[in-house]
Amino acid sequence: MLSRIAESLFWIGRYVERADDTARMLDVHIQSLSEDPWASEDRALRALLAVMDHPVPDDSTLVTRALVLQTLAHDRANPSAIAGAVVAARENARRAREIVSSELWECLNTTRHQVTGPLRLARPHDFFAWVRERAAVVTGIVDGSTSRDETWTFMVLGRSIERADMTARFVQTQAELGPAGPGWHTLLRSTGAYETFLRTFRGIASDERAAEFLLLDRLFPRSVVHALDQAEECLRSLDPGADRRGVSDEARRELARLRAALEYAPLEDTLSALPRIMKDVQLGCAAASDAIRSRYFPSGLATTWVGEAL
Repeated sequence: MLSRIAESLFWIGRYVERADDTARMLDVHIQSLSEDPWASEDRALRALLAVMDHPVPDDSTLVTRALVLQTLAHDRANPSAIAGAVVAARENARRAREIVSSELWECLNTTRHQVTGPLRLARPHDFFAWVRERAAVVTGIVDGSTSRDETWTFMVLGRSIERADMTARFVQTQAELGPAGPGWHTLLRSTGAYETFLRTFRGIASDERAAEFLLLDRLFPRSVVHALDQAEECLRSLDPGADRRGVSDEARRELARLRAALEYAPLEDTLSALPRIMKDVQLGCAAASDAIRSRYFPSGLATTWVGEAL
């Protein structure tokens, strides 16, 4: 497979997952602020911008919901925002048009036109629900109609790394905000984990168990450990003979380090330092992504997006 095609597939997986998880995170925070009249909106939204790696205005500027929605939801020029991620996913699908299925291309193309159209005027909750549904459609098309070859592997690799990173951001925001945040059970609902969590712990719920579930559950697909393990498996399948000589792949080594640090550390130590550990997960995912780029997508040119001129 050509490296440019593999890179596009990798970023399709990442950008669709980014749009999905950003919608989930914004939905839970906007909803919690609407339901709690005593919450400090400015503080909560500043923490959200910081966790999402966006510049935070100085102390004299009031951070409002409208500003956060424009920055993280509707900014088409920013691939970290929902609209920007959808535009970037569609552009990558166009670059890999000879590989992706017609069904996937039509889904991404339609989503791109809708997300920058009248849906921008919808209520935030309705907009976020629509983004989650479209991301689920893309995931279903990829998993239901793509052969388990390099095409599927690169898309799932990108999705898994992004999912580990974004789940870490979910956990970090709640750990930093504490009682001012949406709450662990609300986070479980936003990630689709609440019912599975209750079945796993037989209805005996606590904040510590909720954090443990989102971090360490090996069976739940949105947990950090499961996403890291899925990414490792994808890298292993791309280089099946490497295990005979030990692990020389820098990306696999970084992902395995993160997974082992979570799985083998005492839970009490992890919970006592959640913000720092979650930041380490984000930095590790970025390092793994850089290592994948260096090995599989070598190029001396930086990728630039051309905005509306697609």
